[in-house]
Amino acid sequence: MHKTLIGILFSVWLTLCGADSTFAKNRDPKYQKAVSNALEYLAREQRRQGYWEANGGQYRVAMTALAGNALLAEGSTTTRGKYARNIQNAVDYLLEMSQPNGLIGYKNDYHYTYGHGYSMVFLSQVYGEEEDALRREELKKVLIKAVEFCASAQTTRGGWGYVSAKDGNDFDEGSTCITQVQGLRACRNAGIPVDKKIIDRAKKYISDCTTQEGGVQYSIRGGGARPAITAAACAALFNAGEYDSDHLKNMLDYCKKNVWPGGNANRYFGHWHYAHFYYAQVMYRGENKDWDKYIKDIGQQILRKQSASGAWMEGHVGPVYTTAINATILQLDNGYLPIYQK
Repeated sequence: MHKTLIGILFSVWLTLCGADSTFAKNRDPKYQKAVSNALEYLAREQRRQGYWEANGGQYRVAMTALAGNALLAEGSTTTRGKYARNIQNAVDYLLEMSQPNGLIGYKNDYHYTYGHGYSMVFLSQVYGEEEDALRREELKKVLIKAVEFCASAQTTRGGWGYVSAKDGNDFDEGSTCITQVQGLRACRNAGIPVDKKIIDRAKKYISDCTTQEGGVQYSIRGGGARPAITAAACAALFNAGEYDSDHLKNMLDYCKKNVWPGGNANRYFGHWHYAHFYYAQVMYRGENKDWDKYIKDIGQQILRKQSASGAWMEGHVGPVYTTAINATILQLDNGYLPIYQK
């Protein structure tokens, strides 16, 4: 296809994606200012080699994918927009981190599945917008191998752990399972082949981890229901094509009691940012009135905690993590990232 025609089609696609962002445009200007300051902070924090990192130089792959996604949510791409260069450098870094076995990351990172899952999401969004034929083919090859690695890393029970089943003695837990399901779905949406059986096994794993009250436990071995993992599991099931099962409704009821702003969720529970990163996706894909109320409530909480630098400093992972997540939440209704759309 001629490059000019691709550009025209892409511009039309951006217009259509942005058509659902009326609320975003009409929102309090303080939100827009907060996002602008956050993205400027992320742009400043990107290293010359293209990556971002957490406290102590950790989790470079995961932080790069999360920060890159926050910049994509603004509407920039690898070739267009204010953050085109930052996104391009992030893509370069993650492509360099793609290993021969398909892992996007490095084996001595003892939490590498997080980075692998987030990278599948980020790179698949870039792939769907890439105009250069050679670059697109390179992304396609990396994503195909990434999906293959993800399939081989799945445990016998259908979940994932911090590392592959082989490297981790078949250990699995809920939070990493979510990142893989969303990554796989993002790849599938972008046209990368994904065996449905992998997703079905993961859905079964989530079901097996769910308590009678609707909360998802830390792992299939127990650990008690966790609000953050339950919220993430709801988003993963949406991504997997499950919208109205009794199982999902039970989980959503649990989240309404334990994650939704107000009620029991007034307490600042563990992994708050992780929870709302996913719960915001669930709310955005639900009823408009619920989303409008949710983003107003959660947005006010987020804005109150932003520092003068544009970053959010809470949590032990570091400001890149919290800033990327908060910036993404506040930009969901921009409508630019297909994986988060209704």
